[in-house]
Parts: sequence; structure tokens; C-alpha cells
Amino acid sequence: MRAIWKGAVAFGLVNVPVRLYAATGEHEVRLHQVHREDGGRIRYRKVCSLDGEQVEWADIAKGYETEDGELVVLTDEDFDQLPLSTEREIEVLEFVPAEQVDPILLQKTYYLEPDRTAAKPYALLRGALEQTDRVAVVKVAIRQRESMAVLRVRDKVIVLQTLLWPDEVREADFPVLDDDVSVRPQELTMASSLVESLAADFDPSQYEDAYVTALEELIAAKVSSGDTRAPASPPEEEGASEGGAEVVDLLAALQRSVDKARAARGEDADEGSAGSGSGSDSGRSSRRTSSTGRGATGAAKDRGSTAASSTAKGAAKDAPAKKSAAKAAPATKAAAKKAPAKKAADAEDAAPARRKARSKAS
Repeated sequence: MRAIWKGAVAFGLVNVPVRLYAATGEHEVRLHQVHREDGGRIRYRKVCSLDGEQVEWADIAKGYETEDGELVVLTDEDFDQLPLSTEREIEVLEFVPAEQVDPILLQKTYYLEPDRTAAKPYALLRGALEQTDRVAVVKVAIRQRESMAVLRVRDKVIVLQTLLWPDEVREADFPVLDDDVSVRPQELTMASSLVESLAADFDPSQYEDAYVTALEELIAAKVSSGDTRAPASPPEEEGASEGGAEVVDLLAALQRSVDKARAARGEDADEGSAGSGSGSDSGRSSRRTSSTGRGATGAAKDRGSTAASSTAKGAAKDAPAKKSAAKAAPATKAAAKKAPAKKAADAEDAAPARRKARSKAS
């Protein structure tokens, strides 16, 4: 166990250094809320109701709303200024008979462990409580909250049980209980007989939480049958997935912008989107054809001026195609990958023109 508080019990002039441990713990099976479809954890974020923004823990304060609707904001600094005289001390106020403490007041139970140097005063207090059959009423501050509590003995340990304040216990207001109800002696005798037939010494170990036991068996059966799934992505990966969604949205917005620009120029957006690569290849094809024509012209100069003239005419015919290619010159990176395949096709298309030019030259 881990101590949650450290201080001292003070009664009269006796001071007993102790450590406080939680004496109870729930045995519930911890279940998470998950998305039925994919098993993702359901998260709860602290969001401001005014601006809708998520608020960090460091920026959260506590507030009190008055009856006329005004808000009072209390910060950690405000709470630090409040007096807690019992912050590190369990102050014994009085010793009372144990039966006078109404069980409805009892809250959480803690064990008190003494320091090694305080074994004797601890044993002295424990013996006094046992001998007088009384409990000690004390005040203690745990986790910045002051509570009433009682000290009593359980086996060899002094136990501290926190109590509700008197105004925290509600009154039972049931008018039906004020009605006159007559119970016949025979009925009362029969009821008492039933009580006696079920009378026993209390042994809580003979009882069990049937629901939790069945739930644990159900989970074990699902695990053994393989009815499980891989855990969802850890929280740190959620931001990455959200960022990916933003990238997709950005690409979609860019595509819409491109389509809008093409529509303004009178082009078909769908055709432009699908054929942007071919338009770029067309431009490169025209430039390569022109370059090939210039190579053929250089060769024709050796053979005669006729071939040069023919080549010039061919270049003039290609001029409109060059202007059209110039409009489609802005190319995408995707089109660049198609260039090698297109180059081979362009070379085949240009071959007849070169053969024709050589034939005329000869």
C-alpha cells in the first residue's frame, strides 16, 4: 500500500506521528466506453462553452454562481490562502461512546500506521480506546478538504473513518409514515419468528458479488474463444490521422480551383483534369518534332538547297502546332513520368517525315 497522507494524532500532550492508508478498494471490473464498430476509445475533452475551444488543465479554475447569476472565479492561489489548521494534524476533540455515532454518517475508512519511534504512544491510544469502549472524534484535512472523523480500533490497528457533516445528511420526509397503521400481535409474532429462523452471526466472507463474477467469466470466455480484436490506435496517432484528413481536403480544394480556372478559359474541367498529362506530352512531342526537323535541315544542307526549302516549309506547317503546344507547356510532375513512353511514339510518328525529306533531297 502507498501512504496518501502523513501527519500526527494529537490528544492532550501526546503526539503520535502516523501515515494514512486507504483501507478499502472496490473490486469492480474496469470497462471503457468504445465505438461499437471499430473499438476506438471514446474520449472526453474539456471544452469551453463560449468559444468551443479545448481548455488545458492549467487554464481551468473553479467557479461559484451566486443566486442572482453572478460568477465568482476561484483560483489555486485563492485556495492556498484558506486556513487549514488540521492540514498535518489529526486533532482529537472528544471521546464518545461508539453506539452514539450514527452509521449513516460513516464514509471512507483509512488505516493509521505509526512511525517506528511512535510505537508506544500509538499502543497507549489504542489501549485507551479499547478499555473505555469509546471512539475519538477528530478533525482532519485530506486532499484540501476538512472532515470530521472517528478513530476506533480494528484488530491491532487504529482506524480512521471520515464522517459526513450534519447538514450533509438529508431528512427523511415521507408523509405516509405518519399515517396510523395497526399491526395485530399475531402478525408481529409471525414476523419475529421469521427473523429468528434466519438469525446468524454475520460473516461477510460467505457472500460474493455474483454480477462481477459472471462478468469476469464472460470476459474470460470471449478471450478463450478468440472473440477479441486488435486495440485501436493510441491517442498520439489521432492527431496524425486528423492531419491526413486536412491534406485530403486541401488537395480537393486545389483541384476545385484548377477546374474553376479551366472553366473560365472555356475548357472542359473533366477533360482537363484527366488529360493534363497528355497535353503536356503533346507540348514535348511538338518540341521534339521541331528539334528533329532542325536536325534534318542540317543534313539537307549537305545535299542541296531543295531539301532545305522543303524542311523550311515543313517547319512552317508545324508553327501552329508549336503555338498550341506553348499554351499547354505548364506540365505536371505526373506527366514527366510518361515522357519516355511518349518519346518512343513521337519518334515513330516523325520517321515518315524524315524519310520523305531525304527522298526529296535525293
